[in-house]
Amino acid sequence: MSIPFIDLKTQYARIAGKVDQNLRAVLESGAFINGPDVSRLEKRLAEYCGTRHAVGCASGTDALMMALMALGVGPGDAVFCPPFTFMATAEVVALLGATPVFVDIDPVTYNMDPERLQEAVRAVEADDPAIHPLPAHTARLTPKAVIPVDLFGLLADYSALLSVAAAHGLLVVEDAAQAFGATVEMDGATRRACSFGQIACTSFFPAKPLGCYGDGGACFTDDDELLTLLQSVRVHGQGADKYQNVRLGITGRLDTMQAAVLLAKLDIFDEEVALRQQVAKRYAELLGGIDGLTLPTVPAGRVSVFAQYSIQASSAAHRSDLMDHLGREGVPTSIYYPVPLHLQPAYANLGYAPGSMPVSEAVAARIFSIPMHPYLTAEAQEHIAEVLAS
Repeated sequence: MSIPFIDLKTQYARIAGKVDQNLRAVLESGAFINGPDVSRLEKRLAEYCGTRHAVGCASGTDALMMALMALGVGPGDAVFCPPFTFMATAEVVALLGATPVFVDIDPVTYNMDPERLQEAVRAVEADDPAIHPLPAHTARLTPKAVIPVDLFGLLADYSALLSVAAAHGLLVVEDAAQAFGATVEMDGATRRACSFGQIACTSFFPAKPLGCYGDGGACFTDDDELLTLLQSVRVHGQGADKYQNVRLGITGRLDTMQAAVLLAKLDIFDEEVALRQQVAKRYAELLGGIDGLTLPTVPAGRVSVFAQYSIQASSAAHRSDLMDHLGREGVPTSIYYPVPLHLQPAYANLGYAPGSMPVSEAVAARIFSIPMHPYLTAEAQEHIAEVLAS
């Protein structure tokens, strides 16, 4: 049996008529840049997430870059990031001349640990690495912002993280690149991903729970001034017209054709989130009795969109054996993420040593992901479980 890791073909078969209709309309209009579908999508995205504004952009990385630029992050600023995430989270910090300060993760949710964040902020404030490991720096850093990541489709602990941020005057940029559609019961209400912090960011890379047919992303905010800044940064710091440049910016626009695809996919998105819950539940039932596996945990009150279904093996050697065995039986696997950011060569100048982020390092050595998408059949999941059990 051959099983796709992510099944975009089955999804397309469901919505082919609508996607083709939307794309044909764009082709006939010739409005390839900032066409009407972009503003239509932004309105629907904001309504879905419960924010006042959404700003479409060219990628999830551009969304993070635009957010930090709009918030004035730059040299001398410390921005707190988890090391167990995709490169982009801390990359945009460094590209703007600010300094990533890595904060270890919770061993159960894999999201930023609020207690470690509290320690890291105190360490920067006191310039004391005895409190928490700090990056190499020549001048004293100023705590500026925190970028919690909603990893694998699960919202971070915003109740605790926002409390720490408020106590220390930190700006919050939510990195919801993997979690569009995730929810949490908080303060008597249901809050969606992309509704936290001054600005929230997501990605519409094709493999995401809501993905387009290329690169795409969005920023979300309730602040009218930040909306204006985001829209300006998105197009070379544009002012009153496109040849008035009032600040530095980027080419961060979302293509109209990608917006057209996302509009079609939004029509079935809630159903796909529900199907992901069924797939995850079936995995839990099938894999729960297999020794040596640690399955994903979703805390009470939260709904994960399971961008990945990630399992921990008992050791690195056990993971290697399992992945080899699965591959021989036609089951694709992947590792998110084999090397935490604080140990990546790109961040060697920060001087973090092995062992400085012990939870992230332990998880990275054992974690691997198996197929996960709304159209995964019970038969395929049973086959995966049989292979893992054997």
